[in-house]
Amino acid sequence: MSPADLPLPEAARALRRGALSARDLIATHLDRIVRRDGDVRAFVYLDREAALAAAGAADAALAAGTDLGPLHGIPFAVKDLIDVAGMPTRCGSRASPTGPAAAHAAVVTRLVAAGAVPFGKVATYEYALTGPSFDGPTPPPRNPWSAGHATSGSSSGAAAAVAAGLVRVALGTDTGGSVRSPAAWCGVVGLKPSRGLLPMAGVVPLSPGLDHLGVLAASVPEAASVLDALAPETGAAGALGLGVAGLSVGYARDWIADDPAASPAVVRALDDAAAALSMAGARIVPVGMPDYALAEAAGAVILHAEALKVHTVLASRWQDYGRQARQSLSAGVGLTPQDMARAWRQGHRIAGEIDAILARHDVILTATTLTAAPALPSPPAEETAWSPMRTLPFNLTGHPAISVPMGFDGGLPLGLQIIGRRGDDASVCRVGAAFEAATGHGAARPYLPD
Repeated sequence: MSPADLPLPEAARALRRGALSARDLIATHLDRIVRRDGDVRAFVYLDREAALAAAGAADAALAAGTDLGPLHGIPFAVKDLIDVAGMPTRCGSRASPTGPAAAHAAVVTRLVAAGAVPFGKVATYEYALTGPSFDGPTPPPRNPWSAGHATSGSSSGAAAAVAAGLVRVALGTDTGGSVRSPAAWCGVVGLKPSRGLLPMAGVVPLSPGLDHLGVLAASVPEAASVLDALAPETGAAGALGLGVAGLSVGYARDWIADDPAASPAVVRALDDAAAALSMAGARIVPVGMPDYALAEAAGAVILHAEALKVHTVLASRWQDYGRQARQSLSAGVGLTPQDMARAWRQGHRIAGEIDAILARHDVILTATTLTAAPALPSPPAEETAWSPMRTLPFNLTGHPAISVPMGFDGGLPLGLQIIGRRGDDASVCRVGAAFEAATGHGAARPYLPD
């Protein structure tokens, strides 16, 4: 097995026994990117020399008896909305400055303090707005399961990089599903923590009221390890071995099955997932959910109004934005403070409804998206690859949610979404890990020759 394919706990043990060096681990990832990423197009920036130097320092620290924890010497990638000192933050746009960031974002600082090594930036939809588009500085990533299919977004490069085995973990952002949706379509884990758990300093905003940082990973334990390094108070990794026996799971089946856009394969996979958790000891109870259309409408008002406010430079740099980004930002024109107030009232009402469900159940179970990945649009069509998701309500409400692989439709991955109480990020990881262990869906990887 290539060192690049070692799960983080195995890589950590190998580093500590001296069977593997952090420098060799980084070099293996970098070499694989050279061989594979021409087809995947996940990375938009690599700093090979800085990464090798940081890995060498990690080796020296271990040799001197300084162990910074489970991520010591482990490489990670960063969505190109998040600052990494010495690397540009292009946001997938020609409108962004090309110079290097002066300092790390707060979350990058936390991972570096835990011994992890940032080594490159991965693609994003332009300013996390919409896509995929073909008029930006780099072409959109391809889905490693099928180069002709979309990755979803906006954390498109992070999901594609993890699925392609280019990195085990990556940082992303999630404003309406931008970690969970690409995780579902690319067959990896996507974790959106509780609102406010992770600091947004050093992250280019889209909609500050909805923005969350998140983690994309090859497995739930690896996502939990990163979350614990970022926010040790969650205790996510410590909850993974507890199983689901005795937990009450609110099953939001009708939220998916009653929607005409839902693929029958998604409904079948969702039923199978509920059955797997039931066999593992969970109590599965059907629950009614808030009207998704209302949640989506409220979220869209907030997102478009706040995004336009963030992009006040638009008038002077209009020609540098891509066509889809301009169209998306233009949707905020004409929205009033009264519209925003009504949208937030709706959001608070929805939050209360979700809280009421979670007062009776430990987690909620549903699908991440209603379909598998659609075909990737071809230039010059520049069509948006529409993502029929069930993710945006939990950006409005701030509840933690995780997407884990739950099977396939026509060879393309599907995602199971698990939602927990605000502040109880450990439970979504706990249930996700139990499902992952019971089914083995998360072990599947696309075939990509080295």
